[in-house]
Amino acid sequence: MGAGVFTAWAPAATAAGDGLLIGLAIAAVVAFCNATSSAQLAAIYPESGGTYVYGRRQLGAGWGHAAGWGFVVGKTASCAAMALAVGAYVAPDSARIVSLATVALVTAVNIGGLSRTVAVTRGLLAVSLGSLTVVVVLGWTKANASAGEIELSETSLTGVLQSAGFLFFAFAGYARVATLGEEVVEPERTIPRAIPAALGGVLLVYAIVAITLLGVIPSREVGGVDAPLRLVVEAADSSLGPLVQVGASIAALGVLLNLIPGVSRTMLAMARNRELPDWLAHVDTKRALPIRAELSVALSVMVLVLLLDVRDAIAVSGVAVLLYYAITNVAALTLTPVQRRFPKPLALAGLVGCVVLIVALPTGALFGGGCVVLAGIVARWLTLAFHARSLT
Repeated sequence: MGAGVFTAWAPAATAAGDGLLIGLAIAAVVAFCNATSSAQLAAIYPESGGTYVYGRRQLGAGWGHAAGWGFVVGKTASCAAMALAVGAYVAPDSARIVSLATVALVTAVNIGGLSRTVAVTRGLLAVSLGSLTVVVVLGWTKANASAGEIELSETSLTGVLQSAGFLFFAFAGYARVATLGEEVVEPERTIPRAIPAALGGVLLVYAIVAITLLGVIPSREVGGVDAPLRLVVEAADSSLGPLVQVGASIAALGVLLNLIPGVSRTMLAMARNRELPDWLAHVDTKRALPIRAELSVALSVMVLVLLLDVRDAIAVSGVAVLLYYAITNVAALTLTPVQRRFPKPLALAGLVGCVVLIVALPTGALFGGGCVVLAGIVARWLTLAFHARSLT
């Protein structure tokens, strides 16, 4: 659970109104199917790299590259959304400046060698849950939330599916559970048990927050801001607003501390396989860090912060990340009965769900994200063709 719970409600409400509650359920189902596919692949290939590895091993190098590049594009857009979320909650009038400063700060901390431990992760989670608790308590006491204010009938199927595509962004952290095969005891037993427990707990928290938000604030107003949970605090006329601002900011910073290094490591692996420029394969000997890749990610995030708003960043991220998980499900469908730990229909449902949610996202994001992903695939093809020609 990261900063998506503080930001994804606005675009989802714009798409579906109160019907975003149905979209939340759909997003959770798709996330669960994707996670089961990731889990059984992780048990077979307990390596870093996720679907970049699974796609290469099960489907071929081209599929692996498409997944890896989709991850880089999607998570870079996610980083931009997280940075913009900090700006929206902390200083809405200077959001982009604060967002740029946030990316610079996180990059400096990562290059300095700070690692995110279990204790740090628990601390970030505690702050996020504490902030969400403040929102819910204020909503149902001082703001007089009422579930009777929620009207699910005035929405469309297209809007609900689009809201699910936006809200899938808020579930993006679940994959970390599925890719810890190298680090947990008895991964074949532990990971399949952890996934439904983790997703179930997160879904419960999200549902409570969503019902509180819609019970206090009309969905049309939720869709009009980039920091929707602040509206609940303002409606309660409470002085606790800074706690929500701090909670959202720390959640976003926690995601950035994890994502920027994660994307840079994927770029490092792809560069070593000559699927990205060799220049990115450099590792600084003093720090043992891929500084070139990390700085490239940070610069890309800063450019997106200047070009996109929170909603656009979430949508572009959704297109690329859903493509990544579509390939995950395709890889899972090729597993043998002996390798399979979950029923095959779950992978098929995950694949169909990913495709449907991609198509349902806004056309601009679908075109923009799709073009960037396609450009990466074409660049790889041209690079391989050039190397092949130079060898003949």
